[in-house]
Amino acid sequence: MLLMEPVSILTAALLALLGYFIVQTIYRLYFHPLSKFPGPKIAAAGRFYEFYFDIVKGGMYIWEIQRMHEQYGPIVRVNHRELHIKDPDYYAEVYSSRKQEKDFHAVSAYGMTQSMITTLDHDHHRFRRGLLNSFFSKRAVASLEPMVLEKVNRAAERIEEAFNQNELVPFDKVFAAVTADIISKYSYGRSVDYLEKKDYQNDFRDFGNVASNLSHIFTFLPGMMGVVKVIPEAWLQTIQPQAVGFFSMRNLVRDQSLAMLKETHRPGYISPEGPDRNIFHALCDPGVPEKEKEIERLTEEGLGVLAAGTETTARTLTVGTYYLYHDKSVLHKLRQELKEVMPKPDSSITWAQLEKLPYLNGVINESLRLSHTLVMRLPRIAKDQSLAYGEYVIPPGTPVSMISYFIHLDPKIFPDPQKFDPERWIRATEKGERLSKYNVSFTKGNRICLGMNLAYIELYHMFATMARRFDMDLHNTTFDNIRVDREFGPGLPKGKNVIEGYAKVNKVLTE
Repeated sequence: MLLMEPVSILTAALLALLGYFIVQTIYRLYFHPLSKFPGPKIAAAGRFYEFYFDIVKGGMYIWEIQRMHEQYGPIVRVNHRELHIKDPDYYAEVYSSRKQEKDFHAVSAYGMTQSMITTLDHDHHRFRRGLLNSFFSKRAVASLEPMVLEKVNRAAERIEEAFNQNELVPFDKVFAAVTADIISKYSYGRSVDYLEKKDYQNDFRDFGNVASNLSHIFTFLPGMMGVVKVIPEAWLQTIQPQAVGFFSMRNLVRDQSLAMLKETHRPGYISPEGPDRNIFHALCDPGVPEKEKEIERLTEEGLGVLAAGTETTARTLTVGTYYLYHDKSVLHKLRQELKEVMPKPDSSITWAQLEKLPYLNGVINESLRLSHTLVMRLPRIAKDQSLAYGEYVIPPGTPVSMISYFIHLDPKIFPDPQKFDPERWIRATEKGERLSKYNVSFTKGNRICLGMNLAYIELYHMFATMARRFDMDLHNTTFDNIRVDREFGPGLPKGKNVIEGYAKVNKVLTE
């Protein structure tokens, strides 16, 4: 009888667990505040359905959500606690300037918990963002123009070197090197100089792209990141060689943080102004609470700024360059417009001048629209306020999300949505239509991308330089290289962790 007791205890535990699951499921399906919202019952029962599509099938829940909307309408319950809305005109309501929070499950995908971008609480986020806002204002970014041009021109020199040596140009790597060199120089006070490496080797980027495959795992098992962090570096580097670059960058940022903490605690310390001031001066300022200056937080913030300021803009440049050299008529129109302000390929030009060019603006807007840099759901939570959508009242505290991919490819807003058509933006302006409200690449509201202005100055100068200086043919680069097949934060092509692009330079322009 004593031998039976463990079995009986186990049976009782299993029955209790089963009973709990049944009661929980009944509650979620019929008594939960979201029980009246449309959607499949299997999705409303928990996160198992989402787990199947994102973990088992690999980043495919985005397409199941699309199917749900086709069946159930513009608002659907995608799991037991979250609603998704597919209505471009409601975007500004979800991503507004009201007091709202991010969802813990969503930010777990980033693998960081202490950076500004993953801060859940509205007021805490506002404080952390306030430390960095001045660095990324349009005025501050405009003052960086000489440094941006230096890096853009260096990229052009490297492309010209490839022409002289009859080599292919891996333009996705070139653009990632440009953006990483710029953001590191501005943020850390020293450039990582990926543009100087023969193959633009960027292990930090490579590791990040490989690690993106873990984003959904971190969403379902957020504690996994804690496990990863305690694994010895040597072990991780054996498992994933690109981890060398990540740890190298993490150690660089960590050392920078420690050095700045030491400097700012020095008696008589006065914070520098002008070009000598970087983000660590702001993060480590004596007036910042000590809790905000813990080394792990500073390291995460520094790495987050580098990651956000590198891959998203590089991807937009890669996608835009693919379309420019895939359809030479678009390239020709852009080049003709640029010649009006750049008589010579190397004519000096300012960001302010480039912003006034309608066709270039269209090229940039189409590149942003079709680059799909972040297609994951980005839930927002209005903790103390109900939201109204049609006949539905969304209870306070409900995560509500939208997906930029669905907006950017909505045929009602963008006819023939897969077509790269810069002139659609010109036509909209002539008709008095504000098409820009549907360009949500940087999101909207009080969580809008901090580095938006820096991204724009890079896009304007890099596209102008490419179009004005180089004739190229794409090499083994087709639409399949940029087609979104699955979602792991960014939209990824089938079988790839990154969007790639290769081209052969036919001519370096002199006129």
